[in-house]
Amino acid sequence: MDGRIATESGHSHYINGHESLVHLHRLRALVDAVVVGAGTASADNPQLTVRHVSGTNPTRVVLDPRGRIPSDLALLNTDSAPTLHIVGSDVRSELQATTSLAHVERCVLPLNASGQFNPKDVVTLLAEKGLPRVLIEGGGITVSQFIEAGAVDRLHLLVAPLLIGSGRPGLKMTPIETLESALRPPMRTFRCGDDTLFDLRLRDTTT
Repeated sequence: MDGRIATESGHSHYINGHESLVHLHRLRALVDAVVVGAGTASADNPQLTVRHVSGTNPTRVVLDPRGRIPSDLALLNTDSAPTLHIVGSDVRSELQATTSLAHVERCVLPLNASGQFNPKDVVTLLAEKGLPRVLIEGGGITVSQFIEAGAVDRLHLLVAPLLIGSGRPGLKMTPIETLESALRPPMRTFRCGDDTLFDLRLRDTTT
């Protein structure tokens, strides 16, 4: 309820309840690709599959600008879904050549002045690979970067009846001076077990 997605040590299993986990897997089943940052991939070692629902596993995408994810991650060593490992152009060639299985494809994108990928470059790359419908799953920094770049149509926030009190924030965006600059998107709410789902429309996609 205080906007935290993990403790200061990174522990987050499980803040949300089973119904929220099912909802997340349903979202994965509806998209072509699911994206996580290198920090989330390293800390959580996720599978990014649809184990709790019927459907096709999306292509798994790891944004790793500095080539820092460990080689023993499940994403790199299980072939349950195609996996794209996107690295920066400065990553050493031997790291880019480090292999896991044939399901992993490494792609190179330029970095911006902050040493990160431009989210719209990521979206364009995925669309060129036939993956236009994308779920930006985490973590908080990655989601925030895509929101600030105007690259997110819908934002789903699941709020659990839990107070952590400190730790990692769900969103971390550029500070604003006054509330006039705050985002106030149209919103719907739903019960999701003991959790509450906030469905925010950040962009009008009707056209």
